[in-house]
Amino acid sequence: MLKTFPKGGVHPPENKLTSEKDIQRMPVPNAVYVPIAQHIGIPSEIVVAVKDKVQKNQVIAKSGGYVSANIHAPVAGTITKLDMIIDTKGYKKQCIVIRTDAKDPENFEEDELPLKKEILLAPDEILQRVADCGIVGLGGATFPSQVKLNFDASKNIDCLIINGVECEPFLTADHRLMLEKAEEILVGIKILLFARNIPKAVIGIENNKKDAIELFKRLTADEKDIQVASLQVKYPQGGEKQLIRAILKREVPKNGLPMDVGVIVHNVGTVFAIYQAVQYNKPLTERVVTVTGKKLKNATNYWVKIGTPVKDLIEAVGGLPEGTRKIVNGGPMMGIAIKNTDVPVTKGTSGILMISDDEASRGEQKNCIRCGECVFVCPMGLEPHLLMNLTEKGLYQKALKEDILTCIECGSCSYVCPSHRPLLDYIRFGKSIVKKMEITAK
Repeated sequence: MLKTFPKGGVHPPENKLTSEKDIQRMPVPNAVYVPIAQHIGIPSEIVVAVKDKVQKNQVIAKSGGYVSANIHAPVAGTITKLDMIIDTKGYKKQCIVIRTDAKDPENFEEDELPLKKEILLAPDEILQRVADCGIVGLGGATFPSQVKLNFDASKNIDCLIINGVECEPFLTADHRLMLEKAEEILVGIKILLFARNIPKAVIGIENNKKDAIELFKRLTADEKDIQVASLQVKYPQGGEKQLIRAILKREVPKNGLPMDVGVIVHNVGTVFAIYQAVQYNKPLTERVVTVTGKKLKNATNYWVKIGTPVKDLIEAVGGLPEGTRKIVNGGPMMGIAIKNTDVPVTKGTSGILMISDDEASRGEQKNCIRCGECVFVCPMGLEPHLLMNLTEKGLYQKALKEDILTCIECGSCSYVCPSHRPLLDYIRFGKSIVKKMEITAK
């Protein structure tokens, strides 16, 4: 029997339209717009000025504190502006604008880096390299990777879980990366095990990616400390706590972290970025992005420079299909609608989804009928209808007591609600208010 988490979950249509599409390289944009806050934590500190010429991979903003990350120039060019923009999540962010130098061959030569298996750096050098190269979690949370790896030895971490689930409908960036860069990912896993002396790793992959499961099982057949776990297809199987429960049957405590139960979790994209950083000193200046939608004829997966405007990706797949109603950063369950296609791709952008009129219609919002469906499907055991009600009434302290901050924002509740109530939207808003209240109280 395939492994999964016990509480809740839903089965939305997968719509993995690009699972067989090789990753293509997106053309280098004329300019990149690089936000200085692309990660959880403190924004990075700008170390360049307008009119400065920068080299590709040069640090343009340094880590602003312990929970922060370096940011590098995705292209060689000239700093034309330090501007304020609205990012893909709708937040106002300071941004470094770089005009690409069209005459610099470095911008247009992307050599395929050969596989490098031998690990030459010492553990402390590996951690420093991860920090220097600005690696953050690429599964969505964008938590600085060096912080996650810098755990206290007293935590007794005995398992590294590699998240290759990619349960969000439509998105296939991780799936394609696993198929095309499996050996590099495997070296990345070994780097992490060595750097923190972790005894074993488990690669978790949903059973709808049989090609990736078979590939990794073959590659790890002689690896005693690396296993592959086939997981039941159920959303949100890729949630950190759900993944740990499915693979190890360990329950992360409320308000706790995976390391509290002896586990570190890294997304496959993050592991590949760590491999490139450690073996080639390559900073995180590009990532794989799925550009997709049912009406798109040329939906595909791209290697995209951080800072590339979303409109460039849309143009690359033939423009907006007729009848497009929403452009979403991410997938349909957890993604956020983009109002302006000038917004740039960031380290946390896994997909751009175009949704048509008929797909976007939620139906008329009605009163809650107390059916309990949202409670039944919640993987965290919460009462989403109650959390929405408390947020709607401005009762944020009560919402805090009802564990609103425990919500992982998977959207399962909104997906099943027969009254078409925007449960996730309200809970997200309520969480943001509660977090601000907690910061103010400190």
